[in-house]
Amino acid sequence: MIPDRLDITWIVLIGLALATILVPPLVPRPLFANALLLTLAALKGRRIVLDFLDLRAAPALWRGLVSAWILVVVLFAWLASAVVVLI
Repeated sequence: MIPDRLDITWIVLIGLALATILVPPLVPRPLFANALLLTLAALKGRRIVLDFLDLRAAPALWRGLVSAWILVVVLFAWLASAVVVLI
């Protein structure tokens, strides 16, 4: 049996979720840990959008807009956490 794309995405999302759980105890610096956690969240969001919302088959403009939206949200969250850590 050959796994389809959704099965592979599901396995990748589980791996990313486990990595998210392991990051806080392994990374001592809060700013770097926040960046790593948000990067994992962006990767999970992109996989969900591309495969489960089927944006992989959509025009490149839509994929780019949604990916840019995910990036903006993650960067805003990281900047907010950086302000809290640095104050």
